[in-house]
Amino acid sequence: MKKYIFNFKSKVSNKINLSKNILGGKGANLSEMGRMGLPVPPGFTISTEVCELFYKNKRKINHKILGEIDKELKNIEKDTGKKFGDLSNPLLVSVRSGARVSMPGMMDTILNLGLNDETVHALANRTSNMRFAKDSYRRFIQMYSNVVLGVENYNFEELIENYKLTKGVLLDTELDQNDWDGLIKDFKNIVKKKTNQEFPQNVKEQLFGAISAVFLSWESHRAKVYRKLNQIPSEWGTAVNVQSMVFGNMGNDCATGVVFTRNPSNGNHQIYGEYLINAQGEDVVAGTRTPQHITKKARIASNESLPSMEESMPIVFKELKKILHKLEKHYKDMQDVEFTVENKKLWMLQTRSGKRTAKSAVKIAVDMVKENLISKKEAVLRVEPNSLDTLLHPTLDEKSNIEIIAKGLPASPGAASGKVVFTSDDAERLNASMQNTILVRVETSPEDIHGMHAAKGILTARGGMTSHAAVVARGMGRPCVSGSSEIEIDYEKKLFKVQDREIKEGDLITIDGSTGRIILGEVKTVKPEISGEFSKLMNWADNYRKLKIRTNSETPLDSKTARDFGAEGIGLCRTEHMFFDEERILSVREMILSKTKDDRLLALSKLLPHQKKDFIDIFKIDRKSTRLNSSH
Repeated sequence: MKKYIFNFKSKVSNKINLSKNILGGKGANLSEMGRMGLPVPPGFTISTEVCELFYKNKRKINHKILGEIDKELKNIEKDTGKKFGDLSNPLLVSVRSGARVSMPGMMDTILNLGLNDETVHALANRTSNMRFAKDSYRRFIQMYSNVVLGVENYNFEELIENYKLTKGVLLDTELDQNDWDGLIKDFKNIVKKKTNQEFPQNVKEQLFGAISAVFLSWESHRAKVYRKLNQIPSEWGTAVNVQSMVFGNMGNDCATGVVFTRNPSNGNHQIYGEYLINAQGEDVVAGTRTPQHITKKARIASNESLPSMEESMPIVFKELKKILHKLEKHYKDMQDVEFTVENKKLWMLQTRSGKRTAKSAVKIAVDMVKENLISKKEAVLRVEPNSLDTLLHPTLDEKSNIEIIAKGLPASPGAASGKVVFTSDDAERLNASMQNTILVRVETSPEDIHGMHAAKGILTARGGMTSHAAVVARGMGRPCVSGSSEIEIDYEKKLFKVQDREIKEGDLITIDGSTGRIILGEVKTVKPEISGEFSKLMNWADNYRKLKIRTNSETPLDSKTARDFGAEGIGLCRTEHMFFDEERILSVREMILSKTKDDRLLALSKLLPHQKKDFIDIFKIDRKSTRLNSSH
């Protein structure tokens, strides 16, 4: 009988040797971590094949699969000593997507599943922590209602903000048990109002609804856009991972975080990440709270006062550091890791090859050759060819007179100038008319994917270095400044304020994703150079490539630039592109609008000298470059 569901606990995973094609990236890596003996909460993976069956079965899970899910759920109950829906020691689970390749934030996740009006009290009694139990329940209602029932998230966020405003507090953690009681009641009323049904209390109904929602998110608009941008086939589908919950929000000896084994922005070989005390994982990536640094060195460098994880949880940090080293050595690549600390115990929730900028990808690849982790050929293959384009673009000219109006976190390097826009639709619209934009948001969400792609850069008021904006921007090669708490955004008036200054929609700004600077107006740039690790990687590539490199060049400047960057000749020259400069385009328009042959010839005679000179210059550049290359 064909197997569709696979437990990733250590005893069983030893017998499983399945690819990411079946288990998805997350499921495969959880199984692998189990085999490595790392602390992974018990759970199972519903394979990508079930996703295909789901859509063939009119978007329903068939009864056979439901039976397998029940069986595997019992295995989790056995491993944890808890029971799903139990009124004394309830099991709670998370339901997460898991495509073959990483699609950060594009598909849905549901945490704390298994809570209802009764099990919440059982959880409170079991943990002797009523506030934690009620906090988990309100989180579950909000997440489930949004993902499964289709209730817009802002309905819940507005209520939370109103409660905080009424109490005069800034953070969710400052709300108490009574506040959560009120919010739970209000949340359920919203669900009833928006869906005409009560919030589901049956835990099995919750589970099957969540699994279906994750499968459905594969065909969501944001997922489709991301797949198109990253050339991911739609027929791959997603796996679903059901995993026993561990809690980072039970108190100050609990935490959650995201950490990279190396810096994804510059490639430096140092632990890089963020965490939050008394929080759940979604709090870190969503940007609702500003996270703290993992290492003491990073905290000091950013001049932050809140303690790093290295300082506040030294024993757990030491264990995490060992695991990170083990994971990188095992996978021979930079890892992006999610973890939770529950009552000082460390749990590993995910590992995957981390998204990185082109600059850091090159450095990491070269460094790993030096460290004897990979070969030179592997290093060349590690770097996405299309991403190298970002290394060939200008950076800010530091000699320019610049007016820094605010600062944020350097989330994705590079610089970009453009008109301020506040919606993804506006970014896409202006991009279509060849206008550069900077997308300014309080925080981005997966629904902003099209605007992030259209904009030249992204600026957010909230979020950290591992927020949605930061991760997606790095993957796209877009400059990003995140977590700029100095700016106050007013969507209604279409402006943001910095102290007493107002920056309106359409105003020009520049962001520097390498330093976190936000600059008024457009700033001059300097040309990039092929040197250091980039040059070394390109030399290695020369040893393995089988094709000559020719440039697509239409002007002398294009030709010189391409030759300077290593092109071996000109493969294509489209002459119409020679006429785009301001002086020449007038002659072209004159020719098009001419009413007689003589008028057309007169207009063409004005263009001919320019074109002749361009070709002479192109041939000179090509000849000179050929001689120089031959002399080396």
